[in-house]
Amino acid sequence: MHANVEYGSEGIVSTSGDVYSFGIVLLEMYARKKPTDAMFGEKMSLKSWVSQSLDENKIIEVVDANLLRREDNNFSAKEQCVLSILALAMECLINSPMERISTREVVTRLEKIKTTFLRTTQDAKDGNGEQINE
Repeated sequence: MHANVEYGSEGIVSTSGDVYSFGIVLLEMYARKKPTDAMFGEKMSLKSWVSQSLDENKIIEVVDANLLRREDNNFSAKEQCVLSILALAMECLINSPMERISTREVVTRLEKIKTTFLRTTQDAKDGNGEQINE
């Protein structure tokens, strides 16, 4: 399947294409960049930029600073949540539609990420509901 088919430009619409598009949207939201941003071209794409940051454990360099700062309360929990979401985005962006994650699995993974984040941040509060700094 060609890349342009993924976006339905040839009149072919599929849930696999929807999953790919969802992966792009996740990257756009978390990196606050578009695939057409001037920094991307033949040598680097939004997908490869985020993928490299995941491989090198440098997501703080690509994630929008409004979403993740080292001085944030619950930084570790937030970082893990963002890591999980970006890893999910990469699974949505697998080139082969046959190997790509399903929409049902995307929903299941998002629910698990949410539950883990809420449980982790709740555990970081003391008995009075006050935040315990990390």
